[in-house]
Amino acid sequence: MMKRLGALLLLAIGSASHAAPVTLQMYYPIVVGGKVQSTIEGFVKDFMKQNPDIKIDPIYTGDYVTTFTKASTAYRGHNAPQIAVMRDVEVYSLKDSGAIIPVSDLVKGDADGQKWLSQFYPAFIRHIDGKVWSVPFQRSTNVMYWNKEAFKKAGLDPEHPPQNWQELVEFGKKLTIRQGNTVTQWGVEVPSNSPGSYWPYQAFVASNGGHLDNGKGTAVTYYTPKSVEALTFLHDLSVKYNISPKGVIADNTTPQDFIDGKTAMGFMSTGNLGEIREKAKFPFGISMIPEKTQRGSPTGGGSLYLFSGMTPDQQKAALKFVRWLSEPEQAARWSITTGYIATSPAAWQTKSMQEYVKQYPQALVAREQLKYSQPELATYRSLQVKELLTRAIEATITGRSSADSALKDAQSQADRLLKPYQ
Repeated sequence: MMKRLGALLLLAIGSASHAAPVTLQMYYPIVVGGKVQSTIEGFVKDFMKQNPDIKIDPIYTGDYVTTFTKASTAYRGHNAPQIAVMRDVEVYSLKDSGAIIPVSDLVKGDADGQKWLSQFYPAFIRHIDGKVWSVPFQRSTNVMYWNKEAFKKAGLDPEHPPQNWQELVEFGKKLTIRQGNTVTQWGVEVPSNSPGSYWPYQAFVASNGGHLDNGKGTAVTYYTPKSVEALTFLHDLSVKYNISPKGVIADNTTPQDFIDGKTAMGFMSTGNLGEIREKAKFPFGISMIPEKTQRGSPTGGGSLYLFSGMTPDQQKAALKFVRWLSEPEQAARWSITTGYIATSPAAWQTKSMQEYVKQYPQALVAREQLKYSQPELATYRSLQVKELLTRAIEATITGRSSADSALKDAQSQADRLLKPYQ
């Protein structure tokens, strides 16, 4: 009898030790391929090696908008991922639909968990109803890249980028090179026709002392003198000053044009640093956004969200992975590889990060700009509300409408969309 009980006990122990791991799906916003994917897969592999009872299945879902759409659709179909990296600005819509769990709820009563959640830069944390709904991961600000070689050839100090709007125009005129009717190098490029084209525009609004929303997700402030002035200035860069290409500029065009030497200055994400560092054949610098009345730039990028509908085991595993992914060593590794801002002060104190900034001090600019940053435009019904602004920007840039008229119309339509939330 005892032998039989012993055998059953050994069998039970053996079965437990070979229990299937908890499986988690993570939606990640890239097209498959490249260094970003290999880095994500390196993270997953390292985590699973340390935690063999958890299996992470990364699913690459295209750009941010596509990822949000796929995740929302999957949630409504009761097939949501457990984790997704999506834009910080989608939080109101995700919260409104009940799709996500507040991360702060999961660490309530856990002193270590609360300490972990308080480690991030305040600029990357958005509180709604007194709760934190996502964890900062690939976060950024909008910055200006400049080609030091082009500056030198134009007779400009290669270590002195434009500090204000007036200097941006003056430098842009010297940096624009024409051969007959052909422009071989533009002075500056600002993206204006992607779903995120409002983001570099918001940088100009912020540097003019303005905002694009009320900070509560319930109203926008598209139609203000500061917003109109900022959009008029973007229009004037090409039409009045002739230092930027006419018409809309695609979001992915500017980084490549900068690398190819087709523009001497470009307004881009800190997340472009990795690619530019790798591909640019000339020395370059990164600066804060030139100011009109003050320093300013929107934060941007993606955060880690945890979805509703998980089993208790999945919830525990998902939180463990998200916490591990945001630890200083991983945050530093991610920043060094991609150019996104390491999301906590502790990450900047790691040996790897300190060695990195000695070699690439440009990475410090985005961190220092955080003290002047404002949250990226975020509202309920975010996709529709942002689309209104994107259309207003395009209409102004292409000359179909004045900035005043385009923003007035966008404000009116956004007010109607957001009225139920006020």
